[in-house]
Amino acid sequence: MNAEARFVPPHCPNERCAYHRTCGPGWRWHRAGFFSRQSTPHRIQRFRCRHCRRYFSTQTFHTTYWLKRPELLLEIFHRLVACSGYRQIARRYDISPQTVLTHAARLGRHCLLFHEEQRPKGPLREAIALDGFESFEFSQFHPTRFHVVAGKDTHFFYGFTCSELRRSGRMTAAQKRKRLQLELRLGTPDPRQSMDDVTRMLRLVTRESRSVELHTDEHSDYPRAVRRLRDVLVEHKRISSRASRTPENPLWPINHLDNLIRHSGADHKRETIAHAKRRQSSIERMFVFLVWRNFLKWFSERRRDVTPAMSLGLTSSRWSVERLLEWRRFPHRVDLPSCWVPYYWRRVFSREFPKNREHRLSYAC
Repeated sequence: MNAEARFVPPHCPNERCAYHRTCGPGWRWHRAGFFSRQSTPHRIQRFRCRHCRRYFSTQTFHTTYWLKRPELLLEIFHRLVACSGYRQIARRYDISPQTVLTHAARLGRHCLLFHEEQRPKGPLREAIALDGFESFEFSQFHPTRFHVVAGKDTHFFYGFTCSELRRSGRMTAAQKRKRLQLELRLGTPDPRQSMDDVTRMLRLVTRESRSVELHTDEHSDYPRAVRRLRDVLVEHKRISSRASRTPENPLWPINHLDNLIRHSGADHKRETIAHAKRRQSSIERMFVFLVWRNFLKWFSERRRDVTPAMSLGLTSSRWSVERLLEWRRFPHRVDLPSCWVPYYWRRVFSREFPKNREHRLSYAC
């Protein structure tokens, strides 16, 4: 009760209100009673904005807003980065797999906004490494590629974009016939999407840099994407994929990151039955991993000295999950890059599903 009484709203939660993005001295609000709920705290303070007349409460500013079992959000976060599948998590907490999927989507959106708030702005202070992490959605006939960027010295995971691919490689005659049938029914992925997404990722990371040192493998998309960066001088160093994948390899930050992604995510295990059914879900889970890798996981589990975010000077201490999930982020208060806007609003559609639900809720996260 004392905490409820001392709480001061930081801004109006209504995105249509003039005091949503900037809480100026002219904003006025008043306390508007309480309401009761089953989970703790049982009594919640309500408020009302005197400008837009919208009612809200202390719970409006928490990530557990509108959740019947708020204690699940923290537990599911731990499970998502511990290589647990959705059904495994559902069995552990005696809930529906759809509930786990809903919480994972909320966590993914929260981590996306958190990463955009915290990621380093301004010129790059280290060389970066870029590579494609390949997985699939629904079935192996729908491969996907995450274009991931990591710092060469700090191993900071700067971000990613995701592209759908056309299945290639060695296939049997029956697999080729099935691929043809699927392409006739669902269409073929854009062959230029991968290069376009690489370009978007590089533009995002190098936006305020005049020069940057970039390490990649010998994939043909990377030199083409680099040539599109007209406002930055890129020293592009291409490393053979046959080179030993040791710490002395300039691509070691990416190779190590790929290992951690497969080690920590059930949806990217080899020959797994927990693979992502939708690319959107895989993207949300990847943002959870990204924030965990940068702010919560030690750079060395043996030394436990710094995290990648600490090495980059973004924070002075390691974050905890409780601290990460303490306060809700509002999408209209964070200027998301154009390449990540579809990820937040769930506009990444999967070909195998005729209905792809976007994120259009008015009040929830």
